[in-house]
Amino acid sequence: MRYRKLFSRALSYLLKVLMVLPFMIPFYIAFIYAFKSKMEITFTGIAFPNPMRWENFPQAIKVTNFWNALTNSLITTVPVVVMLTIFCSMGAYIVARRNTGFYNFVYYTMVGAMLIPFQVIMTPLYLDLKNFGLINTLLGFILTRTGFQIAFSLLLMTGFVKNVPLEIEESANIDGAGKYKTFWQITFPLMRPIIFTTLILNTLYTWNDFQVAVTVLQTKNIRTLPLMQFYFFGENSANLNLAFAAFLLSMLPILVLYFTMQKYILSGITSGAIKG
Repeated sequence: MRYRKLFSRALSYLLKVLMVLPFMIPFYIAFIYAFKSKMEITFTGIAFPNPMRWENFPQAIKVTNFWNALTNSLITTVPVVVMLTIFCSMGAYIVARRNTGFYNFVYYTMVGAMLIPFQVIMTPLYLDLKNFGLINTLLGFILTRTGFQIAFSLLLMTGFVKNVPLEIEESANIDGAGKYKTFWQITFPLMRPIIFTTLILNTLYTWNDFQVAVTVLQTKNIRTLPLMQFYFFGENSANLNLAFAAFLLSMLPILVLYFTMQKYILSGITSGAIKG
């Protein structure tokens, strides 16, 4: 019986490792390429670098104006995430609590917009932004990226709010709390799991965005990190070692945020998916 339990546990660990391995391979390749020379990448493939070339990182920072791109990514990501958190949480509360035909229509219209591919609206989006003078501006990217994330954030948050017991809000109303006070002091704190979940996901989507960025941000000095990494890929050559060094540096802030708040992701998504 004891050996059967040990065998079962070992088999369980082995299956977990085999499931995780395919997802870790890209991280391994990115890591070893970042510490190799172009010649080593060509002749040694995915072998571990020997020696490790730490000079790839300062060189990648220098040739791409990395700090400028990092600043642009921060300037665009923070406002997008803040606006989505505030506005979508309030919108989700109204939609979840006022289950009428008008609000259901608004909800399903916004959710249905998620099915529209970006390529379908890319040209009219560009023309509208150009008419308003928002092409090649960080503000244009912020507004566009926020608009694309509203439906997704609203979907998750509305499902979560529907699972918040209505009796809690009714008790607050009996004690004299108005709608705004009830939301900000009662409901909003209870939304913490889904708030953190959408915060992380929206940060990932905005930080890694390429399609909207390449459409809106065409001037070199306002490019974000994903656009900056195009520097390493020419028509006839590619500096893979410097490119992957820049990739790792770009990943660090997101990895720190993810591992700090990862415990909220699963609970938030599953709670928000129960109803909707």
